[in-house]
Amino acid sequence: MSTLDTSAADSTARGARTDPPGAGPGLLRAAFREHAAGVAVVTARSAGPDGRLAGFTATSLTSVAAEPPLVSFGAGTGSSSWPVLAEAEYVGVHVLAEHQRELAERFARSGADRFAAPTRWREGPYGVPVLEGVPVWLVCRIVARVPAGDHRVVLAEVAAGESAEGSRPLLYHQGRFTALRD
Repeated sequence: MSTLDTSAADSTARGARTDPPGAGPGLLRAAFREHAAGVAVVTARSAGPDGRLAGFTATSLTSVAAEPPLVSFGAGTGSSSWPVLAEAEYVGVHVLAEHQRELAERFARSGADRFAAPTRWREGPYGVPVLEGVPVWLVCRIVARVPAGDHRVVLAEVAAGESAEGSRPLLYHQGRFTALRD
């Protein structure tokens, strides 16, 4: 007489979760290589007396609400920018135009002095570094840092900014910066 092991079938029948083959980080990366996203640069200054600057390229910028005006973006807790972002009260959010690929690459590069020449920036409201020449800049007050795996989803309320119309956006698609095609 043989015994049939039905524990796997029983747990599936009871609603236990089983991931289909291929699910995981690789699938997520592959899926989002196909998703075109706008490119932004997030900047911050530490709240401490040293006033350290940090910045990074983000493709996760989202409009959350109009009343009050809220945006969100993801930030990796293992990134060199995270220690500054973790203590900052305000951040700068800069939407990039299609001709600003080099700026996006500079802020995406690890170990680079992102605020050195040729980056052009000034101190904006609340001491936040504001990049020059971008079509949109916002200074936002951080209202929450929500844990999300190895990242935090940062929610921030818009406190100041400027927007110029008529530029074409820089996009990130299939692992590279690109532009819209008509």
